[in-house]
Amino acid sequence: MPDSIVRTVIREVEPLEADELVGGAARRVLDSGLPALPAVEADGRFAGIFGEREFMAALFPGYVGELGSAAMVRRSIDDAIDRRLSCREEPIRDHLTVDHVVVGDDYSDTQLAEIFLHHRVLIVPVASAGRVHAVVTRSDFFAELLGKFEEATGPGT
Repeated sequence: MPDSIVRTVIREVEPLEADELVGGAARRVLDSGLPALPAVEADGRFAGIFGEREFMAALFPGYVGELGSAAMVRRSIDDAIDRRLSCREEPIRDHLTVDHVVVGDDYSDTQLAEIFLHHRVLIVPVASAGRVHAVVTRSDFFAELLGKFEEATGPGT
């Protein structure tokens, strides 16, 4: 297999459980330093992704995501949070991005590029024998891709 640009940026992670509650899961995402974490079923199979975007979708009413602009919504952020405090106790499975974006350990750089281009995800989970154990972030992939591009073309060209 040719040299992979992302082998150096794969990050081992402890996935969330699909039945974890929004409040605790959001804190785990923030503490991980990643924009999202994979969520798994009890048997370790990929269930979806929960991160920044999914937390905001859980917190704000569904119509906010559908609006072209929220300029007409004049509520303060505190009012919005007060109205949806109950989401803290909802399982994240209700808010996961469930696109099938998980790859096996034998993934290719081109496969990752295709996933990042066609799905609205910030991470791609990596699984071995069906169990998620790591992720590749879009920002890390971008940095490595740019480095490879500049090796071929020269910096800034």
